Amino acid sequence: MIVRTLKECQQSERRVVTETWESTRMLLKDDNMGFSFHITTIYKGTETHIWYQNHLESVYCISGQGEVETIADGKVYPIEPGTLYILDKHDEHLLRATTEDMVMACVFNPPVTGREVHDENGVYPLCD
Repeated sequence: MIVRTLKECQQSERRVVTETWESTRMLLKDDNMGFSFHITTIYKGTETHIWYQNHLESVYCISGQGEVETIADGKVYPIEPGTLYILDKHDEHLLRATTEDMVMACVFNPPVTGREVHDENGVYPLCD
């Protein structure tokens, strides 16, 4: 059994911080569960371009407000606590936190190793 707290993970190398978001990766590839689990904060007033070409992701909003815009069709979906969005087709999108920071619970398949950040195309690399 694996037991971790968000607090202990936030105080370790599992916490990754960028200009528009921070992510605490509580479950990673080396935990051998077949997926990874993150608590991610999207900073208020920011926009992040994301295109997970190598991963599928589901995202559940715990707190805050914002929106996700799909690049292919320009559709904008509001995000608030209780909203789940699923990137089941490697959807290229823009994620925005509008009136306050958004705290999200995220699941990735395949799992990430822990230090990934988006490249210039919004992609996380696929790790062997």
